[in-house]
Amino acid sequence: MTHDICRWGFLGAADIARKNWHSVALAGNSRLVAVASRDRHKAEQFISECCRSVPVPQPVEALGSYDELLQRADIDAVYVPLPTAVRRDWVIRAADAGKHVLVEKPCGVSAADVQTMIDACRSAGVQFMDGVMFLHSRRLPAMREVLDDPDSGIGAVRHIFSQFSFAGDDEFFASNIRGRAGLEPAGCLGDLGWYTIALSLWVMRNEMPVSVRGRLLDGVERQDGQGQVPVEFLGELEFAGGVTSTFFTSFRCGNSQPAVISGTNGYLQLNDFVLPFFGSELSFVTGHHTFTKRGCLFHMEERTRRHSVSEYSNNAPDAQEVRLFRRFSDIVISGNLESHWPELSLRTQRILDAALESAADGSRPVSLSDIPSAADSH
Repeated sequence: MTHDICRWGFLGAADIARKNWHSVALAGNSRLVAVASRDRHKAEQFISECCRSVPVPQPVEALGSYDELLQRADIDAVYVPLPTAVRRDWVIRAADAGKHVLVEKPCGVSAADVQTMIDACRSAGVQFMDGVMFLHSRRLPAMREVLDDPDSGIGAVRHIFSQFSFAGDDEFFASNIRGRAGLEPAGCLGDLGWYTIALSLWVMRNEMPVSVRGRLLDGVERQDGQGQVPVEFLGELEFAGGVTSTFFTSFRCGNSQPAVISGTNGYLQLNDFVLPFFGSELSFVTGHHTFTKRGCLFHMEERTRRHSVSEYSNNAPDAQEVRLFRRFSDIVISGNLESHWPELSLRTQRILDAALESAADGSRPVSLSDIPSAADSH
């Protein structure tokens, strides 16, 4: 590239794109050029409403087709928040047009879809990355430092637990696309479980589990759908050496996003691993409780320590979503593509697929031992 700003186009005007409008505005190395929708009026309305909330110095153009956006020479990268069922084709078209691609999660309907997207981006020499924001937070390096500390850490990791849930209302189940099998076939597992799987992979330095189990706890089938969509799902991963991970995702439980990493000497816990609680600090807790007994006296003594990093939860230059767009734009500007991001997306999708396969077959364990592991480059 001959300029020091990554010029963005949004391929769709989904609600999550409003947050990322702000992310581009704050990144410092990014500028939003255009927003495309199948309905130009929808794109115009999106731009107008975002400008009222977060004004930007340059005009943003509304386009009435996705192809029109991809044909523009003044756009370097596209953000793709389109429904999962149509993402593959538009990612391929974007790559063929020479655009770098940041895609929402789940990236595709299947690992085969994601592999096709990655191959297209690789062939075109453009970056592929999924939109998981928490992986770009400064909290994760602080957590890694604790996990790796032989003296004050938690010991060898033995189990990872995570949950991501929110309670959808009647309108959500009646009309939201996450309840339509034809558009979002993985339901809560795709929308929420992607994060829980990504966390387990991060803890395990991208090592793939040897087996995956999934259990569909609840599902819905709408008249406008094409089958049942998971709305509550339980998963279990088993890694080499006996390390395990369990995750729970739900569209029926209240807002909850805890994670607990248990080791031989203690645990690391955070209650907001996906969307940080409002404030200027991100934190986590380590626990090394002690148990003693003497005769009839039994004592469990609490020993916890709070760790924190200075980072705003959202809508700030150092927030994790802004750091994502800044990192991606740096890649585009430098031309130095990072292969671990597409690899991570593919691994996450493979585990998601295996969980669905297991659930459809009575929670039979699905082996992933034929997929090689890789070192985490964070």
